[in-house]
Amino acid sequence: MLKFISQIWRSKDLRNKILFTIGAVVVFRISTQISIPGANMDAIRAIFQNSNGLLGMLSALTGGSAENFSIVMMGVSPYINASIIVQLLAVIIPKLEALSKEGEQGQKVLNKYTRWLSLPLAFIQSYGTILVLNSQASTPIIDNLQDPRILLPIMLTITAGTVWLMWLGEIITEKGIGNGISIIIFTNIVAGMPQIVAKSLTLGQVDSKALIPFVTNILFTIILLVIIVIITEAERKIPVTYAGHRFQGRGEQSSLPVKINQAGMVPIIFAASLITFPGLIAQFMVRAKTLWVKDLGEYIASIFSMDGAVYLIGYFLCIILFTYFYVSITFNPKQVAENIQKRGGYIPGIRPGSQTVEYLKNVSTRLCLFGGAFLALVAVAPTILSIILSGSGSIGNLISGAGMIIVVGVVLELVRQINAQLVMHDYDKLV
Repeated sequence: MLKFISQIWRSKDLRNKILFTIGAVVVFRISTQISIPGANMDAIRAIFQNSNGLLGMLSALTGGSAENFSIVMMGVSPYINASIIVQLLAVIIPKLEALSKEGEQGQKVLNKYTRWLSLPLAFIQSYGTILVLNSQASTPIIDNLQDPRILLPIMLTITAGTVWLMWLGEIITEKGIGNGISIIIFTNIVAGMPQIVAKSLTLGQVDSKALIPFVTNILFTIILLVIIVIITEAERKIPVTYAGHRFQGRGEQSSLPVKINQAGMVPIIFAASLITFPGLIAQFMVRAKTLWVKDLGEYIASIFSMDGAVYLIGYFLCIILFTYFYVSITFNPKQVAENIQKRGGYIPGIRPGSQTVEYLKNVSTRLCLFGGAFLALVAVAPTILSIILSGSGSIGNLISGAGMIIVVGVVLELVRQINAQLVMHDYDKLV
């Protein structure tokens, strides 16, 4: 380990990139502590102290920014939503599809569209976030929120905070190490963990039995992280034989790697947005003055509570369905089969053309079931463990299942980039 760190430090370019990334992360974390002027901080903290599952998830994903009613309280979620929308539109709209096939230049144009789409999404999402938080407070977070002269500046401030984070993420990508947006999300998730550990240890000092679920939670998190690393790196290698002029008889043997988890984090984002929507609507309904609307809101809130059977089963099934949906539009068996055939390749035992397309489609479908079930299990497992340990004084999960997948993905990508930079550094010395 010390040798690896020493190699990193000796590489000037890599050292500067890592130091720049650390500095940018520190600046970002400072910004999460800057509250919007005029906000009632006692009211906002009271909400999260007695928060439901929805607000708890918001706090975890924003690294505590929401609890501080910070200028960056939405994080980069509008940008993530915009990037998913643009990615889906690239399959539907021919012009965007053509751009996606133009390599780096086309990707730059798509990124520009994503940034512009993030702006209205951030503005709309800021309005919804303010209303949800204000509806949960016993005393108003912001006085006279109905006045546009008060509401609009707050919305613009929060939107500007998201735009600033987008810029910071791109600067990290350009001058630092790793993907800047992923680094910001990773930082948000990890930032909430020390607070959970501190609360658990404090509770353990009062009641030693409370340490049992805490230790269980840590062991469970470590085991789940190991499983996520294995599945994330796992792939199905489809054998492909390429015929060449230099080869006689048997062709050149190669393989087409297909990830088991082809969809990454996208199905969880889709499913979480869909399954939390009824609960979000219920938060507004319970504040209604009409009795039947209030009762209906309480009923919906009880059904779609984040530790309820309906929520967990619905969340599980939605992740699997969205995995199939997302992979169906991002993995094109016909295009892959055509690319193999154009390069003079074929899958042994499978005829080129329609049979190859059908074979690739069947492989992708089976992997979707496995990958979707894996994502769904990871997403709901920490919540189920929390329910099991709830009678033992557990205060919550160390990290959510979705957070684990993000953390593993970012760390693996950072390791790959650092190793690539070290190889380049050693190559430059030889040259």
